[in-house]
Amino acid sequence: MPELTSDLTWVAMLLPFAAALLAPWLTARLGANAAWLLALAPALAFAHFAGFLPEIAAGERVTGGFAWVPSLNLSFSWFLDGLSLTFALLITGIGALIVLYAGGYMKGHPQQGRFIGFILLFMGAMLGLVVSDSFLMLFVFWELTSITSFLLIGFDHTREASRRAALQALVVTGGGGLILLAGMIFIWNITGVSQLSLLLSTGDALRESPFYLAALLLVLGGAFTKSAQFPFHFWLPNAMEAPTPVSAYLHSATMVKAGVYLLMRVNPVMGETPAWEILLPFFGGITLLVGSVMAVRQTDLKLMLAYTTVASLGLLVMLTGFDTEHAVEAAVLYLVAHSLFKGALFMVAGAIDHEAGTRDITRLGGLGKLMPITFAAALLAGISMAGLPPLFGFLAKEEIYYALAGTSPRAILFTAVAVIGNALMFVIAFAVGLKPFIGKQGDTPKHAHEGPVLLWLGPLTLAVVSLAGALFSGIAHRFISSPMASAVDGELQSVTISLIPSLGAALALSVLTVVLGVVLYLGLDRLRAAVDRLVTGLGISPDRGFDHFVSGLVHLSTRVTRFVQNGKLETYITLSFIFVAIVLLATPILYGELPMNLAMPAEFDFHEMAILAIAVIGVIAVLTAKDRLTAIVCLGIQGFAVAVIFLLYGAPDLSFTQFMVETLSVVILALAMTRLKLSPSDHRPMSARLLDGSLAIACGLGFALMLAASTAGPFDGSLSAFFSEHSKIIAHGANVVNVIIVDFRGVDTLGEIAVVMITGLSILALIRIRVGGAPAAPAMAPTDASAEVVRPSKTKGGKRS
Repeated sequence: MPELTSDLTWVAMLLPFAAALLAPWLTARLGANAAWLLALAPALAFAHFAGFLPEIAAGERVTGGFAWVPSLNLSFSWFLDGLSLTFALLITGIGALIVLYAGGYMKGHPQQGRFIGFILLFMGAMLGLVVSDSFLMLFVFWELTSITSFLLIGFDHTREASRRAALQALVVTGGGGLILLAGMIFIWNITGVSQLSLLLSTGDALRESPFYLAALLLVLGGAFTKSAQFPFHFWLPNAMEAPTPVSAYLHSATMVKAGVYLLMRVNPVMGETPAWEILLPFFGGITLLVGSVMAVRQTDLKLMLAYTTVASLGLLVMLTGFDTEHAVEAAVLYLVAHSLFKGALFMVAGAIDHEAGTRDITRLGGLGKLMPITFAAALLAGISMAGLPPLFGFLAKEEIYYALAGTSPRAILFTAVAVIGNALMFVIAFAVGLKPFIGKQGDTPKHAHEGPVLLWLGPLTLAVVSLAGALFSGIAHRFISSPMASAVDGELQSVTISLIPSLGAALALSVLTVVLGVVLYLGLDRLRAAVDRLVTGLGISPDRGFDHFVSGLVHLSTRVTRFVQNGKLETYITLSFIFVAIVLLATPILYGELPMNLAMPAEFDFHEMAILAIAVIGVIAVLTAKDRLTAIVCLGIQGFAVAVIFLLYGAPDLSFTQFMVETLSVVILALAMTRLKLSPSDHRPMSARLLDGSLAIACGLGFALMLAASTAGPFDGSLSAFFSEHSKIIAHGANVVNVIIVDFRGVDTLGEIAVVMITGLSILALIRIRVGGAPAAPAMAPTDASAEVVRPSKTKGGKRS
């Protein structure tokens, strides 16, 4: 496939971030009018990406970037094809309208500049995600969308509901991001590539790998949490605690579609397998039903739209995993249609709330005469959501039924799921886009009137684009639908559907959806009550499950912390040595790497035997010592014996160092022990002694086996040769050991010196500790029970005497 190189794409990627830095400053000086200037950043980015439409439509791809860590094949690179380009255009185009809308919606808010800055950061993160080529960039921007959405959802941080919703979204999507990271590492190890553009050329390497299922489950974990698939869907409706501009952008073109984007991106290399074609339609179908059923239960306009977004995401996932010829084309068309009508309807809901003072559908009515432009935008968007001509949503719905219709039990099942879901979304489309504007004027807190241009420009523009896309479907398919479908499918696709329906099963299913939708719309109140009784009767929900999960996690963490962090040094040391013993012994035993033939000297000289005997006598003396001071002194015998062994085997410098360390250790420890009041003998129970003795033997045996295994192999003298060759040339020192310590390991040695210095200062402070202003009495000195402890007193002036 031909490729073009773009060196300016990184500028377009950084434009939203640059505008975010300017947003507070501009808003403080220009107020709501600053939105016009700030919207130029995404508008310019949109123009940059739109310039690639002819090349992408011709089958070319655009790449570029910079090498970051070439040795690890890590780069800052981007990759544009039909899929990523369409997402980039949606993010920047709708993003520019959202910035304008935020200027009107948040007008007069003291934190308007900060809010628009967060929106622009969110936009930059999502834009970086969809154009990223390297796995590293994808993951960084993936998590950045979670962080920026946390800031936006919790913008009104004085409300507990906002804080909870923000934290919930961060936990679910951020946790999913970590799962995705593991999946990308799996893919990297399986294929050996770390770039999406190269991954698409690996063919069946992933599908044929024995680790395919593990990689797939990890990728689905990241995608399902991000795109709110059942049972992770609960965070998305709760995110409606955010201001409406956030909801409009979040649901139309940004984070919630990131998971769908990921699934579409890896479809050419991970799709068309039984696991893919079972898991995606199954979870997507359940999400579609759950979201659409829960939507009709709501009375808040934003919540109604939020649950239909959950349903729409489920439909997209279901189509992406379906194995028919036109399923990918249907998914592509519906994704674009959903972005247009859902962004418009959310902005309409916000405008109604802004002007009428409520989003409760039971209190709204008759707004059509008071808000005619908003009504026109809402009606067009509602028609598109309902899947009626002449809007782009009609093309998507027809293609969906054309892809799903069939005679097999599987096709019938998922077709029925799609019909039910689409019919319920038909109900919500007109409940939001029509019902508030017709009939008798409702009892609203504010007297509604048409909002300023910043409030109706965005929804009207998106509605008109949806209309134009359907009327001029040939152009839309040439530059958007067909290139995007080709990228998702991995093969050349040509989308041809138009407003002229073809007779067949698809048209019949479409008519059935409309009839069912009209019937349900007319009985919306009864339907809402029935669903409410059903949900209330169930009494369980993933949202409550999340609360129980977090509560249980906190309780478990508290119990574990109290066990492993109980404030007792003995516990910490014991656990540390247990894990050291496990690491040293379990690994070689499990993997059969115990040294079988230990290299032992043929015979020992008399002086060597004498040194070993001294070491053994020292061990016995430590174990039989009557008090700790004697044990410390006897312990030094071991260090001196090791020092003599170093000396006998030709390492006098190392021997001298060992002598110095052992001498100082014995002196310092003995000095510290004379100043502390400690039990003169060991009062531990026999069980504790057995545990400590077993740990000591296990750790000693483990280190002995490790050293034996290390010395059993052939000696590699390359490092020794390097130091011998370069010590005098580089460090100007003939003593290789000293040069290693001072020059080659200078930073390490400096750290060791710092540790010794800090330890010495701590011991000095311990020795010089004072009680009540007087030096502490020696720990072993006799005390008089009748002696009075002198404590500092206060004078009248408040000073201690």
